[in-house]
Order: sequence, then structure tokens, then C-alpha cells
Amino acid sequence: LFLKVISDEMRSMNGEQKINLAGLTSGKLKSLFSDLNEKPFRAGQVMKWIHQRGVTDIDFMSDLSKNLRQKLCDIAEIKLPHVLEEFSSSDGSRKWIVDVASGSQVEMVFIPEAGRGTLCISSQSGCSLDCSFCATGKQGFDSNLSVAEIVGQLWWANKRLDNFSQINTKPISNVVMMGMGEPLLNLDNVIDSVNIMMEDSAYGLSKRKVTISTSGVVPAINKMAGLTEASLAVSLHAPSDKLRSQIMPINKKYSIAELLDSVRSYMKSLSDKRVPLVEYTLIKGINDHRQHARQLAELLDSFPCKINLIPFNTFELSKYERPSSSSVSNFREILKKAGFTVTVRTTRGDDIGAACGQLVGAVADRTHRSVRYRTTAETGDKKVKFVGKLAAAAESM
Repeated sequence: LFLKVISDEMRSMNGEQKINLAGLTSGKLKSLFSDLNEKPFRAGQVMKWIHQRGVTDIDFMSDLSKNLRQKLCDIAEIKLPHVLEEFSSSDGSRKWIVDVASGSQVEMVFIPEAGRGTLCISSQSGCSLDCSFCATGKQGFDSNLSVAEIVGQLWWANKRLDNFSQINTKPISNVVMMGMGEPLLNLDNVIDSVNIMMEDSAYGLSKRKVTISTSGVVPAINKMAGLTEASLAVSLHAPSDKLRSQIMPINKKYSIAELLDSVRSYMKSLSDKRVPLVEYTLIKGINDHRQHARQLAELLDSFPCKINLIPFNTFELSKYERPSSSSVSNFREILKKAGFTVTVRTTRGDDIGAACGQLVGAVADRTHRSVRYRTTAETGDKKVKFVGKLAAAAESM
């Protein structure tokens, strides 16, 4: 039966055992229609209704027969997460708070730029990895998002930005899986989600413009080849295992050498020539010295890539500080002289807590990590420095 192609994550988010069409890839929709003795092209029709026209009522799908619509209504539905709140930044960025089935709230951010619009999407409510420079990690972890909850963020952004206009140029040209959570710890759902985003019958985004960012889950990277053609970004943030292990606990499990080897293999599997993006958050006095730049250049000497430098964005419960402009410039120049293509990420949306590393949402933390961090702060630990603009968000959790 058709139910064999549907996982629990793809069913309705309200607990009913109906298939959630919003979370099905083209291949899974084709399998569904095959089991209903319908032609495979029906999959493309349904995808267009949901993802290109924004329709969430099967009865409105006028190019499907009444009989087929009834069949679908009996076994399926279209359920998307709900947008609870919206914030607009003075720089044009927008942040949405999204309610997910687990009871947590996640955040997504739209960043408009000249010639493109980038949507930063979350893949988990919270994060289990606890990188020391990221606000999400301080919230602990609740759950993986379903395919419908991940793709639903793109659906809602399109609805809010241009209401699925068939006339205007689409406002979102790029999607980055750089919101809350570690995407590759939710591998199956993330792969299906990005494949839907790149599907011509859905959002039709270029494979070069849909990027999965990972802190280095090596086994998952090794599984990606053949499953997707999405671009890859590596959250490196340090030029040595010793330093990286101090600020990113995952490095104690998977070394930099293992990580770079896995990324190199995935890039070779792609059908076109692409290089990964190496992300490096510059933290004052931690990893922003000239010697760190020289070490990074040596580390990546035989690793074709582009480097994106990210000046640290402050948040509550962080002891770190933003580097000086001169430190950023010096770091960039050393890398450029070594032959690398280097960009510096412009801070956007920090007045609404939407800058890189600042996303917190409201996580129903199953790890109790958020309680430990707040307790440490409340007891006056001298090592914790309160900075940033997320006090209100933290207090509301």
C-alpha cells in the first residue's frame, strides 16, 4: 500500500494518521499516485499547487478530477507550521517565529540584498551540539523538524513576501540551512526538504543556491553523495584541533582532517564543479589573531574552497566579544594574499536578534542545558559576561 512510502515525520502534525502532502518529495508523491493507480505526472500537479500557488486545500486543485481529489482527501492533507510572530529590522531583514509540533518555537530569517534574497531556515528546535559561540546551543535541544516543518518555512516566507505571486520575480533566490539546529543530525528530513526546494515543480531553486551548513557530522556527510546536489558549507571556526575542540565539542569526535576529507569526497560526487564554503566566526582574543589566519591558510592550502569570515555577534550568556574591524581586515588580507577567495559576512538583523549565531526561538529543552546556563548566570559566575540584545527572548522562555 501507499503508506509504505510515508514516514511518521511526513504525516499530519496534529497527530491524525493522514499523509501530509507538504512533506513529500516528487519521488514519494509519484509512489503514492502509483499506489492509487494514477499517473506519475499527478505528483508535479500537486507540488505546483502547494509550493508554487500556496494552496493548502486539496479541493482547490482544479486540474485533478473530483474523484481523485476525494481519494486524496480521504488519506491525505496539507499541514504547515504556523507563524506566530514577525519582526522587521531597520536594515530590511525580517524574522519569523514558527510554532512546530513538538511545542517549541523556531526562527527563520529573510535577508534581502541587491540582486538576491536569502532565507535562513531552521532544521531542529534547539541544538544538541552546544558550540560555545552560538545562542541556539544555549537553549538545549527538543526535536528534529519534519520535512513539512522545514519546507513550510520557505512556504510561509513566500506567502508573507509576495503571496505566491505568479508575475513578479521570486523574492527568495537562496536558501541556507543555517538557522537553529545541526542539519545533518536530521539528515533524512533535511535531504528531502532541500530536494523539494530544488524541484522544478516546487520552488525551482538552483542547486548552487541551496546550502546545507554543518558543524562536521562526518558520518552524515559521507551519506550525502547521491542523495542530493545541494551545496555544502562547513562551520570550521578554528585552524587547529586543539582550539576547535575548545569551542566546538563535536571536534572531539570528528577531527578537522576527517571533516575535510568527507567534505572533499562529497564535493567530488556532485555533477558540476563546485567548492564548499568554509565559515569562520571571528571571536575577539580567541581565534582572530594573525597567527590563526596563517594557520588557517596552511590548513586549507590543498582544500579548494571559499572562506566566509563572520564577526561574532553578541548574545546573552556569552563570554565572547566581537573582534575589532582592524582584526577582521588583517585576517582577511592574510587569507587573500595566500590566494583564497574571502568574504566578510555583513551583520544583518542584529536589532531583532536575527544575526548569525543569535537565533534562540523558544525550545522545550529536553537536555536541561538551558536551565544550567541560566542558573550559572543567576548565581553570579564571574566567567559569564552578559552582552547582546536577546534578554527579552530569553526571559520569555
